[in-house]
Amino acid sequence: MERRVLVYTPTGKDGLLIAKLLERATIECQVCRAAGEMIGELERGAGCILIADDALTTDFMKAITPFLKEQPTWSDLPILVLSKRGLDSSEMRSIYLELGNVTLLERPVQSVTLVMAVISALRGRSRQYEMREIDRRKDEFLAMLAHELRNPLAPIGAASDLLRVAHLDPVRIQQTSEIIARQVKHMTSLIDDLLDASRVSRGLVKLERSQVDARQLVSSAVEQVRPLIDVRRHRLTVQTPPEAAMIHGDQKRLIQVISNLLNNATKYSPEGSNITLSLELEPDKVIIRVVDDGIGMAQATIDHVFEMFTQAERTSDRSQGGLGIGLALVKSLVEQHEGTVDASSIGIGKGSQFTVSLPRLTTQKPREAPDKPVSTPAPATGLRMLVVDDNIDAAHMLSLLLDAMGHETVVEHTAKSALERARKERPEVCLLDIGLPDLDGNALAKQLRTQPETAHSILIAITGYGQEQDRKRTTESGFDHHLVKPVNMDDLLRIMSQLR
Repeated sequence: MERRVLVYTPTGKDGLLIAKLLERATIECQVCRAAGEMIGELERGAGCILIADDALTTDFMKAITPFLKEQPTWSDLPILVLSKRGLDSSEMRSIYLELGNVTLLERPVQSVTLVMAVISALRGRSRQYEMREIDRRKDEFLAMLAHELRNPLAPIGAASDLLRVAHLDPVRIQQTSEIIARQVKHMTSLIDDLLDASRVSRGLVKLERSQVDARQLVSSAVEQVRPLIDVRRHRLTVQTPPEAAMIHGDQKRLIQVISNLLNNATKYSPEGSNITLSLELEPDKVIIRVVDDGIGMAQATIDHVFEMFTQAERTSDRSQGGLGIGLALVKSLVEQHEGTVDASSIGIGKGSQFTVSLPRLTTQKPREAPDKPVSTPAPATGLRMLVVDDNIDAAHMLSLLLDAMGHETVVEHTAKSALERARKERPEVCLLDIGLPDLDGNALAKQLRTQPETAHSILIAITGYGQEQDRKRTTESGFDHHLVKPVNMDDLLRIMSQLR
């Protein structure tokens, strides 16, 4: 229905001649004999309208204008007008503007011109339908994202209420803080997945290639996913060859590929299912295969499974979790390694199989001697620190944490007050939010560098912006370090260990 051409000409004979011409070009069409009939057919779906200009009466315009104005955002119905009136008349220009997406074909029109104009209009309409599908999946994704972010927010909220209203013993406080830490880590992982997918899809991820044994990749991926596998009581079988399976690739990203596939198998299989992770060698390929006996996929899902935000059917509570971006990320990363990935399933309820094929290194480069382990010095203590963040709670909590680590902190919430406080306190370390209300953190950092009291202070950006261009901007502004919210305490401790 949606690829039909609706033909409306007051002279029925003209409409039938046009219909025969389009049918010979294998274009589906419907001849309408009245304005009301055309509006009814539009409601059922159409690829474009082909109409004679003498049909553009006042009554017709009154009938079609509401339909055109109420089109969804993705739709701009193509309208081809066969015209023999003066094309430049003010009356016709007004009508064409009201119709919107109009192509004028001056009569008499050659058959080939008419057919090609219709084909072009249908091609444009097809792209609109693609946008409709993208809009639909975007809406589903936003609903999913809201659900996935509310999941960890619920225990975080409950834990904070418990800490506020109850007198807890140290053991219960420790348990409550661990719940908060786990859920924050989960939320951070969701956001990182989104940013990863965006960076990879735009080609902004630079692979750090080295000679890697795929057996080590498999081992590391299993280690990452093992807690989830154990919680769901799955039986995991790992099969690897005795000889090395060398790949020239980015170790971190390839582990991410395998762990994403394992995560999928774990989430989309009922508890206590079987999962097999195998590594096979061919003369010029390394094959990594993940097979489960979980919920399986219909062919319609398989056809789109590697597209962004696509997910298999699931229950309304979305108990398996996830944002539907993991497999899109897998495909992008594998293709950047000159490999391929495909999916298969016998059907719903009959499990799934994902197969990654990567180029195998046939000649091995000499391996570099491993670096000697370097002991990390203990973090410095007793530093004078300035925390600047317009989020009062975030600034207060970071200050409390730094105080607990043995530092002396002062807190400000605007750039202006921070500059004044810095001149008085002469902080050795400044932790600055970027999105300040009066002056952004980058501009504040530049001013701190010009003040003699803070010209040589350590400046650390604490920000929600983590893209490569954001890091470049903070470096150019004079920052020594760039940490993304929520701050990873291991990263902060590592920075502290380098001071003094």
